[in-house]
Amino acid sequence: MIFNLNERETIANKFVAEIRSVQIQGDRMRFRRNLERLGEILAYEISKTLEYEEVEVETPMGIANINIPKDKIVLSTILRAGLPLHQGMLNVFDEADNAFVSAYRRHHKNGSFEIKLEYVSCPELQDAVLILADPMLATGSSIVTTLNELATYGQPKAIHVATAIAAQPGLDHVRRHFPEVNLWIGAVDEELTAKSYIVPGLGDAGDLSFGAKIRD
Repeated sequence: MIFNLNERETIANKFVAEIRSVQIQGDRMRFRRNLERLGEILAYEISKTLEYEEVEVETPMGIANINIPKDKIVLSTILRAGLPLHQGMLNVFDEADNAFVSAYRRHHKNGSFEIKLEYVSCPELQDAVLILADPMLATGSSIVTTLNELATYGQPKAIHVATAIAAQPGLDHVRRHFPEVNLWIGAVDEELTAKSYIVPGLGDAGDLSFGAKIRD
């Protein structure tokens, strides 16, 4: 399943517009907060797919019966760019377990690259609902490599990938490798540059959130 927020007229479109805008991107706190808000919206939408159970809640006036999620939630993200989107989801799924992955593109002289993982911290995933948040889904290679690594921690009952901006070639790549994955997206762009960056995209989400890094 692919769920694209941009196909609906909602407040999420305002936050997507602002993270794209070169006039607004210079405010790092606002950029991070907009990613966080998108994370909250995507988490709310994902919550509609969970299993629920009825519990009794004691109020000052009596007993209320309320349906609450019964699934074990594991939130995962790819450092460092994924942190604001991840935080938005954690604001909603505030009792979730968390997994963190450090991944980067190792470039070769011929212009190609491969995804390398340096660090993984992950709880047991068996029968959990895994939600992987990454603000940019370009080629899809980082998502596929990360999901392959996380698979060694158990078989989730469901897998969701949440992203602010995705490129269609990357979506196709993820679907080929993980057809069972549910994709939740702020907006879909059709193109990638020769260096595999999304067009029009928004630039480097990690740099815009946390400052420029030294390039290889």
